Amino acid sequence: MGRQMPVLLTDEQMRTFVTEGFLILQTDFPAEFHQRLTEQLNHVYEQEGNPGNNLLPRIREVQKLFDHPVVTGALTSVLGPNYLMHTHRHGHFNASPKAGGWHKDSYWGYKKMRNHHPWWAMIMYFPQDTPVELGPTGVMPGTQNYESRTFVEDDVKGEAVASGGAGTFALIHYDIWHRSTPNILGKPRYMLKFEFMRTEAPAEPSWDCLDREWKKPVSFSTDIAQHDDMWRDTWNWLCGEVGSLADSVEADEAKVRETASRLEDAFEPTALNAAYALAGMGDAGIQALLQGLRHDSVNVSRTSAYGLSAAGAGAVDGLTSALSDGRTQTVVHAAFALGELGHFAAPAVPQLIRLLEPETDVVVRQTVAEALAMVGTPADQVVDGLIRCLKDEDVQVRFIAGLSLCRMGAAADAAVPQLEIALEDENRYVRGHAAEALHYIGTEAAKDVLIDFLLKSRWCPTTTPQSTFYP
Repeated sequence: MGRQMPVLLTDEQMRTFVTEGFLILQTDFPAEFHQRLTEQLNHVYEQEGNPGNNLLPRIREVQKLFDHPVVTGALTSVLGPNYLMHTHRHGHFNASPKAGGWHKDSYWGYKKMRNHHPWWAMIMYFPQDTPVELGPTGVMPGTQNYESRTFVEDDVKGEAVASGGAGTFALIHYDIWHRSTPNILGKPRYMLKFEFMRTEAPAEPSWDCLDREWKKPVSFSTDIAQHDDMWRDTWNWLCGEVGSLADSVEADEAKVRETASRLEDAFEPTALNAAYALAGMGDAGIQALLQGLRHDSVNVSRTSAYGLSAAGAGAVDGLTSALSDGRTQTVVHAAFALGELGHFAAPAVPQLIRLLEPETDVVVRQTVAEALAMVGTPADQVVDGLIRCLKDEDVQVRFIAGLSLCRMGAAADAAVPQLEIALEDENRYVRGHAAEALHYIGTEAAKDVLIDFLLKSRWCPTTTPQSTFYP
């Protein structure tokens, strides 16, 4: 039998995801399936330890979880039909009676500027019945776009938990604040965490969309700060509209000035709302955001970049000029915003590529390696730049380049020889992302290299110290 059709999310579910940053969903596997899976997990963890990134090949039935139509439908709805499963996988085991610390997961360290648009998501899957007392994952609704921990103190109200029967999973925005909760039962609790990446900007809604107009979800919680402009921008982006806030608000000089002053507000929701409001105020708003981009405060600079990333084509020239700024934070934030503006930022590609010189700050090179593919055009220049990134001395630049080439598809065929070299890189993620890039490029040359690599590196899930050859 072929794979079942994805069960796509509804408008209401997508609106909830945009505002709250997560959904708790449920698969319908029979109880026997999850019992067998849990027994396998117990055996592997007791006899061999945590298999880490080899979780999927070591326990092959795990793939059935990610082929389930509710899981594929949730991921397709948020990340588009060609989403990528990241090479990092982790089976979390929680037997602690104490809660874990609130955190956001890392991408490649914590220096990357995080996307408000959902380019990344995670699935946290629970293969056993997970009541609250067994320590499910807790998330803080609506915090996916906050850098600060102001709203996630240990005793904060409003925490949601991924509690439910076997087969419950949380679909979360990659950047939401989350933690493990106390396991007061002391029984084994597994959570299978897999990361996923969007490989292309949305051209149209990929969920079961019946109404393209932005509305807050019916079940909207009053405990979540209001971010109407930011949510509208994200919703429209998911519908295929880049920079939809541009020129949407008439504002005089006094209004622009008053709104810009709130970029410095210490209360992060207020500053974010100011940035997105300015994105709609035409050239005057863009100029205020560009001034904020060059602010001495990294918080003000970063917040301004989020506004510029929603301000449309009118922000491109100013952001391109900012790439020549002497401060790393300004350049990083400008490159990030250009990437989010996609094809509008094509004129900036030559300047972005010039930032790939070895003497350029490494965080700038890392940011450019991602931004180039998000712009995507002119494809030949972008691919040439990413080939350079595959040769970079910094390992993070190299594995970001692999992920970026996944976004270029067949247009990246010229990168195949360098990706073949990257398959032998010392870093596991460079190797893994190079293989993924060859898959997404999909040309005959790419397939030949990939198949040869996979055949030579085939991993046997039943070979253990206790069973080396037979049966």
